[in-house]
Amino acid sequence: MAIAVNYRFPPGVDAEKQAKIIAIGQTVGTWDARFAHRQASLQAHLAVVVSVVTDSQGYSTATIHFPETNVENDIPSLLTMIFGKYSMAGAAKVVGLQLPENYGLRPKFGITGIRKLLGVFNRPLIMAIFKPALGLSATDHADIFRQVAEAGLDIIKDDEILGNLASAPTLERLKACRVIIEQVKQESDRTILYAVNVTGNATKLIENARELVRNGANALLLNVFSYGFSVLEALATDPEINVPIFTHPAGAGAISAAPDYGIDYSITLGTLMAYAGADAVLYPAHYGNLPFAAEDEAKIRDRLRMRGVMPVPSAGIHPGVVAKAVADYGEDVILNAGTGIMDHPDGAAAGVKAFFEALKYVENGESFSLDTLPLGALRSAIQKWGIYHS
Repeated sequence: MAIAVNYRFPPGVDAEKQAKIIAIGQTVGTWDARFAHRQASLQAHLAVVVSVVTDSQGYSTATIHFPETNVENDIPSLLTMIFGKYSMAGAAKVVGLQLPENYGLRPKFGITGIRKLLGVFNRPLIMAIFKPALGLSATDHADIFRQVAEAGLDIIKDDEILGNLASAPTLERLKACRVIIEQVKQESDRTILYAVNVTGNATKLIENARELVRNGANALLLNVFSYGFSVLEALATDPEINVPIFTHPAGAGAISAAPDYGIDYSITLGTLMAYAGADAVLYPAHYGNLPFAAEDEAKIRDRLRMRGVMPVPSAGIHPGVVAKAVADYGEDVILNAGTGIMDHPDGAAAGVKAFFEALKYVENGESFSLDTLPLGALRSAIQKWGIYHS
């Protein structure tokens, strides 16, 4: 099966010409009579322009089919082929990518595996983020972890900018929080996942991840656009790293946000993550605090779910958006809140309780408002953040 790629060109660009340049320049290149004896081989590696369609606004979309034999069944060689040097050639955006079903990787855990680890099968999952992001000690992290764990939290993660810093080394944070994980398991037979941010240069990151898992890490967080898709693939295929991998979207905007340049969010945060072995993918919700389109969010969600990857809408999630999020996602979603839990007026534990109270209203088919809510965690949250109305 060919790899199908859609390129969108703005008005004024000769899309037919540029599509041919991509098909030739991103595959075989030109050849002359000296290589006539290699004609069949060269032709087999050449991409083909399938169609060029122009819409009413003057934008043209070219569909090009690339031979799968030109790449190495991974994301880095794929990116080099479909948008390598051509990404510097002017206005053009990759807006569609269709890969063969058996291309790349599938998640080790994904939606089904994460639910099995947690033992939670019939509701959205709730995830928190350690806040403040920097400046806390390992003991501080454990204190926060205890508060949210006792309130029923499912998952917590490091902030993406928290690396292996002297103020709170990664292994120390893990060991301090691991005590809480084990206590909760013994006392209530409940599992809490802690997605530890794995960092390091190319020679160290994989071994760092292995060391974390050996010391009890039950999930990892990776900044894919900083460390690369090849690192994600290496983590996902390493037999020693038998825990879910959560991926963060930091840096995705530099690739995807421009309207006429780069690669569409649905591909960078959807298709590529789903084929590179991610188990759960964080990305902005359109009702959060980042400028993100509902259409982009829906495409990412759907492309992840097609491969069994758990969607994690993020960035400004609070209890007042729960009804909207459940309407958009149903049960198979992780609601990821940083300040929406940690900055609750009554503390982090109340922040977690507010989410579960909101979920209960939604589960019972009941709406809620500030006027009707009784005193408690959810009411305090709504007083602070309000309710999202689409």
